[in-house]
Amino acid sequence: MAEAQLQQFLEKVRQLNAFVALSEAMPELRSALRDCSNHHEVVSLAAQFGFDIGRRWGDTNPPAASPDASNLLSSACPPRGEERVDRLADGRGWRLERIHSCEACSPPGFWYDQSEQEWVLVLRGSARLHFEDEAEPRDLCVGDSVLIAPHRRHRVITTDPDPGTLWLALFASADA
Repeated sequence: MAEAQLQQFLEKVRQLNAFVALSEAMPELRSALRDCSNHHEVVSLAAQFGFDIGRRWGDTNPPAASPDASNLLSSACPPRGEERVDRLADGRGWRLERIHSCEACSPPGFWYDQSEQEWVLVLRGSARLHFEDEAEPRDLCVGDSVLIAPHRRHRVITTDPDPGTLWLALFASADA
């Protein structure tokens, strides 16, 4: 383990310990923590009290947004609850997109039902996806990918807060 990673790990542990201590001293915080149903809610609650506990092992600070569009990780976070889609390349029957989302979720009752096949890879952050044919949502983190067949209904439950979740998505038509 490199020294920088060790220091990052130790800082996260310090912040987690401080957040736990604060929750033990503040019954209303402990109650709010108990009401959290997933990682994103805990990270968001901790941030309200000045703790940065969301970074996972090996995550680095995202690069600052720059005019260099060739850097897939260089993207300013969209507003909370939104996503930004950048078409990177396309051809006959396919397109490649970078999707940057920030605490985004599908509207209540909405399911994606696409005629295209979609392969998606999480480049930064994490997300929860729910497929209509699966009982439980899937948790995805950096490096996880999913191949979504045409017309397989799915929805986004949540994505990370700032700096957000960054996806690489490849769409292909059935006849491509």
